[in-house]
Amino acid sequence: MNAPSADRIKIAPGFWTGLRGIGVEPIDVARQARLPLTVINEPLVTTAQYYSIWQAYSELVGDTATGIVKLATAYETAQYPPDALATFHARDYRDALNRMARYKQMCPPENLRIQEEGEQCSIELEWQHAEQPGPPVLVGITLAYLLELGRRGTGRYLTARSVEFIHPMGDVQALEGYFGCRVRMGTDRNRIMLNRDDLDRPFASYNGELLEILTPALDRTLDERQSHLTVSAKVKRILSRCLNRGRIDIQSVAFELGMSDRTLQRRLTDEGASFKQLLVQTRREKAVAYLADPSLEIKEVAFLVGYKDQNSFYRAFRSWEGETPANWRVAQEHWRSALVTG
Repeated sequence: MNAPSADRIKIAPGFWTGLRGIGVEPIDVARQARLPLTVINEPLVTTAQYYSIWQAYSELVGDTATGIVKLATAYETAQYPPDALATFHARDYRDALNRMARYKQMCPPENLRIQEEGEQCSIELEWQHAEQPGPPVLVGITLAYLLELGRRGTGRYLTARSVEFIHPMGDVQALEGYFGCRVRMGTDRNRIMLNRDDLDRPFASYNGELLEILTPALDRTLDERQSHLTVSAKVKRILSRCLNRGRIDIQSVAFELGMSDRTLQRRLTDEGASFKQLLVQTRREKAVAYLADPSLEIKEVAFLVGYKDQNSFYRAFRSWEGETPANWRVAQEHWRSALVTG
């Protein structure tokens, strides 16, 4: 079982079946995305193609929220890929979510960060390797699936405590009806808050024998995938999803990698890199990607790449690109317009 590379994303065959189930033809999605029709039968697509497919689906449905609710509820459990089956047949909701977070590492571009505290459980969606965040409908489907997993596994109509989205998601009432809680948009993160007590609920779909077959194979695939990454690549992955948490240092990254900061420094030096260099590279790559999204204000971009002070971000960006973020954005818009009209 080979895992896809950082820019190769596996599309489960059940995705296209699910679309047909809600009256959306895969051919129409491919055409709307301006992709060759052969993409429907391709097991792996690039990140750009993956995003285009999801965006095309959203455009065909007409409303992001409607697209999220329709697909989340219509997707047949029988069509789940092996990594998703391992979550559906977990012992309880907590086990399922932890398996989901672990095996998501094999399926870029999204990554899940789970934290339990007090009476609630926070699950935040972050991006792994992609240079820019995915389309809103993909964000919504990912969070909706986490709740859908609990509902199907436990056989109970679970509700969330709250849901937050960075971007507008369409009909907020439709989303609140699905999640059973308040849904906020325009926040600084994509996150679902669950009731911690629900995590202890056993799964009626628990299948220990199947898990004994699936788990070793999935763990082997994950280990193989991670072993092929350089230490520098691993550091950039962590930095990419941690930039907006504020100050991040080599000690915290080393801890997450399970090594001392001295060992990490030595390993990076052996690869001809440094922590400071990788931090700058990651910030620059993410800043350019975020600025390409006209819906994000520059102060939001500054925050997302780890700058509390907007002036510091301006100085850093000028040193990277030779102009201010605002001027860079205008130049890119002119360039794209020229491509369209030319």
